[in-house]
Amino acid sequence: MEKLLETVSFINGHLSDYVLTFLLVGTGIYFTLRTRFVQVRCFAEGWKKVFGNFSLHGKKSDSGFSSFQALSTAVAAQVGTGNIVGASGAILTGGPGAIFWMWVIAFFSMATSYAEAVLAVQSRVVDEHGRFHGGPCYYIKSAFPNVFGKILAGFFSVAVIVSLGIMGCMVQANSIGETCQTAFGIPAWGIGILIVAAAGMIFTGGVSRIARVTEKLVPVMALIYLAGGVIVLICRIDCLPETFGVIFKYAFIPEALIGGSFGAALKTAVTQGVKRGLFSNEAGMGSTPHAHALANVKTPHDQGVVAMIGVFIDTGIVLTMTALIVISTLYTGDGVLAGADGTNYAGVIQRAGLTKTNLVQIAVASVSSVNAGNIFVAVCLLFFAFSTIVSWNFFGRINWNSLFGKRSAWVYILLALGSIYLGTLVKNDLVWELQDMFNQLMVLPNVIALAALSGMVAASARKH
Repeated sequence: MEKLLETVSFINGHLSDYVLTFLLVGTGIYFTLRTRFVQVRCFAEGWKKVFGNFSLHGKKSDSGFSSFQALSTAVAAQVGTGNIVGASGAILTGGPGAIFWMWVIAFFSMATSYAEAVLAVQSRVVDEHGRFHGGPCYYIKSAFPNVFGKILAGFFSVAVIVSLGIMGCMVQANSIGETCQTAFGIPAWGIGILIVAAAGMIFTGGVSRIARVTEKLVPVMALIYLAGGVIVLICRIDCLPETFGVIFKYAFIPEALIGGSFGAALKTAVTQGVKRGLFSNEAGMGSTPHAHALANVKTPHDQGVVAMIGVFIDTGIVLTMTALIVISTLYTGDGVLAGADGTNYAGVIQRAGLTKTNLVQIAVASVSSVNAGNIFVAVCLLFFAFSTIVSWNFFGRINWNSLFGKRSAWVYILLALGSIYLGTLVKNDLVWELQDMFNQLMVLPNVIALAALSGMVAASARKH
């Protein structure tokens, strides 16, 4: 097991640092140019489509989702533990400047997300009951209508089932179990039973129940997190100018903080920001198009601009709030890391017991109390992780049905529920690494298909 963990970790390191980072960044830049900066030209249009007819009670549809329900389901997948734990890890490893590079990659990722949603709507099919079916496995087959396309789509579907449907739900449930046990003293097995019961009710309710849950859960969880963050920022309002100054300063001279040579420090700051940003907003991974494919919209472009807003909400709002909470309390004013440099930065982190899993808790506790920090993070992670479980399970089921047929969906549901319960009880580093590996393997067939169908994306952007 240790040898397997070492091997998988080695593969993940090389995939994320040397292959996928450049591939996804390149894809974002490519679609930004091909769509003539659609994320700038159509940002106001996307914002209006999202919030112009905003409602927590969308109309029930037998064919699919409303546009907002599709966005909510996609954002539920995007806004997960990565927005708290992932952002914290990027700051600890790459310094506050990593956040600047997260913003940069989010800008280009909006164009990638537009492309995914456009192709998902363009390639979806309608069954005999008038219901939509779509996702990357459909546009992969559309891009390559031959044996290669079937193999590529099958590879993608297997990666989604393993990564999101099974192991992804395990690691999300583990985050819920750990934080709730710390904050409320509830045994992990008890948390596991509650999560499985709630998830089972949603999983067995079909597409309409998932839509009704996400359209209510996502706005509520975002408001709770943002309200708590605003309270922290009000307490540290004098430090906000310095907070933004620190982000921009250490984006370009990170060696002044994390030490080492300029080149090595800059590489660390950029790669941490880019890598964590990409796997937070999930643009290019092929997860969120499953939701956007089911949107009841007039044109693919209509859902494409909505999908862009999902990336902005994830990184520009939620993840940025995490960064501001952490940096304003720990890196400015009287924060424990304020004034630290390359000679003592790592030492201060170690002495203060700072890790990516407790960074936000400590940040909130610095302006309130330890209990308040634990409870705030536990409640937010409960919402974030559970919403991700719901969406990821749904995405996995779409691919399970495409491979094994809808009649066997009950097997998938049982596997998923068992994985969720097991995830609350044990923490296995191998499971986390395997989930990351299959998560990254999803990218390869998805990006190949995006490149092959880029002409359709460009035509959609030009037409509108």
